[in-house]
Amino acid sequence: MRTEAGEKRRRLILEHARGNGHIDVADIAGRLEVAAETIRRDLKVLEDHGLVRRTHGGAYPTDGAGFETTMTYRSGHRVPEKRRIAAAAAGKLGEAETIYLDEGFTPQLVAEELIKLQRPLTMVTASLAVAGALAPVETMSVILLGGRVRGRTLGTVDHWATTMLSDLIIDLAILGTNGISRDRGLTTPDPAVSAVKHKVIEVSRRRLFVGVHTKFGTNSFCKFADVADFHTLVSDTGLSAGDARRYAALGPEVIRV
Repeated sequence: MRTEAGEKRRRLILEHARGNGHIDVADIAGRLEVAAETIRRDLKVLEDHGLVRRTHGGAYPTDGAGFETTMTYRSGHRVPEKRRIAAAAAGKLGEAETIYLDEGFTPQLVAEELIKLQRPLTMVTASLAVAGALAPVETMSVILLGGRVRGRTLGTVDHWATTMLSDLIIDLAILGTNGISRDRGLTTPDPAVSAVKHKVIEVSRRRLFVGVHTKFGTNSFCKFADVADFHTLVSDTGLSAGDARRYAALGPEVIRV
């Protein structure tokens, strides 16, 4: 039975997780002066509501309609894995000449890898950070989508962005997401972001997903694509071989680096 004290404790746990990006069972049990088993039960309740994802000894918050992790957090979290993912993604360009590069920290790392290739590319992006990194490169022609700029990610959204995309045909789209699952597809907290990503899916010939393993098996608020819409999923080895096979059964090649 849920009590008022339990609900208050879970709110405090969730606030702590969102503020710090992660929660340690032993640490928060000491802070709240309760048993570790009580915290584990609280985390199970929060996970059942899609608010956290449990790990060994703790949990981290998941992105949803009411919460999205900051770029500061993303740029300091699982960076070695994200760099390996970015390098692998850059190796999957094939003959693509026009590329869409999503907003987010991992796509920024992909941009760094693309610069190393020193080949002529036309880059389309909704990310001010990506555009800023690529624009000075002589081999790059950069198109920045117009629209309202989201302060959290410095990405452009709304009808200006989707209208620009409607007139383009993109060889390869490299996209991230807040959550990916076999039954719910790829999801993101913000409907405006979802609309841009969905339009990118429509106008691209080939789609490649980049994201760490913690994205898998989670759902956010707005769906923008099915797993089968992607030709390749690139993640790290934290995604188990069994899970990789289950996602591959839906159509895409799954790469673990």
